[in-house]
Amino acid sequence: MNVKILILFFIGCLFWPQSLKAEQQLSYSSWLDQFVQRAVSEGHKEVKVRTLLADLTPDIAVLERDRHQPEFTRPIWKYLESAVSPLRVKGGKQAMQDHALILNELQSSTGVPAEIITAIWGLESAYGKIQGDFDIIRSLATLAHDGRRRNWAEGELLAAMTMLDQGAVTRENLKGAWAGAMGQTQFLPSTYLEYAVDGDANGTIDIWNSKADALASTANYLRRHGWKADKSWGVEVNLTSNFPYHLAEDTVLSIGSWQVRGASLAEDRQWSKDELGDAARLLLPAGAKGPKLLVSGNFRVIKRYNNSTAYALGVGLLARALVDEHGLIADWPQDVKPLQRAQIKQMQELLRSNGHDPGGVDGLAGPNTRRALRAYQQRIGLLADGFASEQMLQNLKVSKPLP
Repeated sequence: MNVKILILFFIGCLFWPQSLKAEQQLSYSSWLDQFVQRAVSEGHKEVKVRTLLADLTPDIAVLERDRHQPEFTRPIWKYLESAVSPLRVKGGKQAMQDHALILNELQSSTGVPAEIITAIWGLESAYGKIQGDFDIIRSLATLAHDGRRRNWAEGELLAAMTMLDQGAVTRENLKGAWAGAMGQTQFLPSTYLEYAVDGDANGTIDIWNSKADALASTANYLRRHGWKADKSWGVEVNLTSNFPYHLAEDTVLSIGSWQVRGASLAEDRQWSKDELGDAARLLLPAGAKGPKLLVSGNFRVIKRYNNSTAYALGVGLLARALVDEHGLIADWPQDVKPLQRAQIKQMQELLRSNGHDPGGVDGLAGPNTRRALRAYQQRIGLLADGFASEQMLQNLKVSKPLP
């Protein structure tokens, strides 16, 4: 093991959740024995499973990337700078021009806009150029053995084995990103089995080499998860000073109900009929000091692709840039220093001691943490926007824990 790998290993160890200590002490061979039992119970042959996995070793680089996913660990405005960079926009416009025929056909048949399909293509693989060269089987075995997301990783590993059994791909060509996603639009094995389609009608589904297959599969995925044709994914809004911020994220209301509570479209434009559909949620990606949006069910469909607000917003804004629509008007609060992962863990622990369950202590300010923070802010009389800031951490430090 060289020095670089040792360094990556020890960095990874720093971020292993304590609650998983017992699982992480499980040797690879012990995990394999347990997994073989599960695989056999689901119809796979023991000899094939052991032949596939026995000689593998955990990939430390996979663990390192698992602990530092940019859409979860960088300030959202930094993530979006990359997601909607001039280079990515330029490449996307060229891709839309080069593949206008299939994109327009998919838009017509599925209702998913060509620019949305292209934006996902751009964020996932730079329009097919960067698909990843990780061994998918080894990556998934690494994540399963690691334990943080064991059940999920084992499920994807079983799906990858099914792909091999069905002849969908050869073992040598089963390559992709570190977390098991594959092809030009990065489908997980289970997603491939359920949603991948033959876009070029040649009798095979090749999401690695066939742009038509990859794009058609993505459009099919979004359609089947409920994409509504002719609806926007979201609109930017202004909010009155007395707006009930605690309704953010979890509350679904009609557009009229949001208007009554103090929401108006940015730039003082008028609401378009049925622009978002029947109902919307309020999104505050950087709290009350940043841009504010009402998002439709289509936004949540994008999140089915990657359950990150930053990612979904990146797709939506990149799609708009590809068709020369403007992005967000309000500025990001770049003067606000974002919390580091250790600080978010501390915040989560303090929220729990104050009677507001953040859903775990993982150092990621996800929906459960924001929900708990809004409840805490509302309880002590603060503006309840759920934004994890240093000021909120200081407030929690001086709050007396509930008995």
